[in-house]
Amino acid sequence: MSKIHPTAIVDPQAQLDSSVEVGAYSIVGPNVRIDAGTVIGPHVVIDGHTTIGKDNKFFQFCSIGAAPQDKKWQGEPTRLEVGDRNTVREFVSFNLGTVQDEGVTRLGNDNWISAYVHLAHDCQVGSNTIFSNNAQLAGHVHVGDWAILSGFVGVHQFCKIGAHAFIGMYTSLTQDVPPYVLVSGNPAGARGVNLEGLKRRGFTREQLDGIRSAYKLLYRNGLTLEEAKAGLQAEEERLPAAADDIRLLRDFLGTASRGIVR
Repeated sequence: MSKIHPTAIVDPQAQLDSSVEVGAYSIVGPNVRIDAGTVIGPHVVIDGHTTIGKDNKFFQFCSIGAAPQDKKWQGEPTRLEVGDRNTVREFVSFNLGTVQDEGVTRLGNDNWISAYVHLAHDCQVGSNTIFSNNAQLAGHVHVGDWAILSGFVGVHQFCKIGAHAFIGMYTSLTQDVPPYVLVSGNPAGARGVNLEGLKRRGFTREQLDGIRSAYKLLYRNGLTLEEAKAGLQAEEERLPAAADDIRLLRDFLGTASRGIVR
């Protein structure tokens, strides 16, 4: 208990590991669980049915686990789940889920969430992502592992962003972004493969060549989406070193519900 500042208000029913630190004037509600090593800075509010994993760092003035900004929400006991080793900077807001979806908003592990980022109700964010300042997700958005959202990106509800995608600054997204694709502009347009990001993550030359071939098939050959899907399946067989990567792209296209940025 010595790690909880005397001005902080922690509900007696909250479940905090003994190593958790809570800064001055922060508030932790009764249905909150926080695992070992997590640091809650000053003036942070954590409420709702919220579970937070290990070794996270929440900076000052965050609002975590507040009610969804959805008029359909009627006080149902929906949830927020935050994984391990996330850095969450100033003035970030994460909302609870709604019963119209899975009932839970999720953030995975090892994410870097910069100031003023908003994750709305029912968003599902993977691991190792980077959200730059003021990136904003509307409700029900899915973001894959290793995706990067630059500053002031706005994402329409129900959009999906694939793994390893890169979204440029000030982009307004109203359609899905396939894995590996670099998107920017307003309206958003595909600008190529996120090669620099993939190189930094250790993708081999064979993998990169396969992904670029798949991108060309999807974006440069004048094919319909169904024709491109069939072509991607053939590419998996032709390029075994990149088969898993191409399959990830093809599987994503099968789940895209709003059409893809093209």
